[in-house]
Amino acid sequence: MLTVLTPAKLNLTLEVLTKRRDGFHEICSVIQTINLCDSLHFQLSRNIEFKFSMPDLIPEDSLVSKATSLLRQATGCSNGATIEVTKRIPLVSGLGGDSSDAAATLRGLNKLWGLGLSPPELLELASQLGSDVAFFVCGGTAMVRGRGEMVTPLSPLPPMWVVVMMPPVPRMGRKTERLYASLNPSHYTDGQVTGRLVALLTGRSLKGERLVSNIFNVFDGVARDSFTGLGEYWQQFLEAGAQQVHLAGSGPALFTLIEDKAQAEELYLRLQQRGLESYLTDTLATVEKIE
Repeated sequence: MLTVLTPAKLNLTLEVLTKRRDGFHEICSVIQTINLCDSLHFQLSRNIEFKFSMPDLIPEDSLVSKATSLLRQATGCSNGATIEVTKRIPLVSGLGGDSSDAAATLRGLNKLWGLGLSPPELLELASQLGSDVAFFVCGGTAMVRGRGEMVTPLSPLPPMWVVVMMPPVPRMGRKTERLYASLNPSHYTDGQVTGRLVALLTGRSLKGERLVSNIFNVFDGVARDSFTGLGEYWQQFLEAGAQQVHLAGSGPALFTLIEDKAQAEELYLRLQQRGLESYLTDTLATVEKIE
């Protein structure tokens, strides 16, 4: 059996530059993997079979299923596999769990089936599955552009502790599509925020405090109008001791970065005492290599 850990992600910056002619939006973002992971277990078998730890998940709706079908179609491979997915990343949270699982499926089956696809070939397939999937093929710290399919690895982020809070707000159908639709030209930026963070990373002059002051998410300003009750939980996060709170991707998960482990642990415990679903983790420099 082959086991692959699949990390969640944070958008340290997420800028929308313009709306494209194809109806999608042009983005510029710095993305970071964190040590909050699902795990995928692969085993050769005669047929394709999926097992999810969450019984309400429909395999056919997941990117894991779509990645498997795409890989078989692209390579002509007729091998089978049993893929068992153990979920820990909250669903539909903005943390990229399904996209990360899809990238791990491409990488894991490439190894299990002995396909020998190169990283660029895997990236090409990943870009056909969703905007975040290509990033997860590489992981770590990276700048993404276009719809998310153009991935440029960056110097690793200084190690930071991460506290994530999943607010109990009503789930929104077609969440990402609806949040993008709520944007107008006044929300568009020119990429300078991302460029500044990339320059700091490249110059290796990025300390924790400076990193926190350069975090930006275009959806921070619109999410509280989109998710009923989100503003209340945002405030509770701040009252528990977070210096800054940001949306994870298109939400509704919220996060803060902290240099000091003890401070992060204290904040996490306060959120737990308030009965809020929360996670204490840290940044992850690379995705797991599949040997």
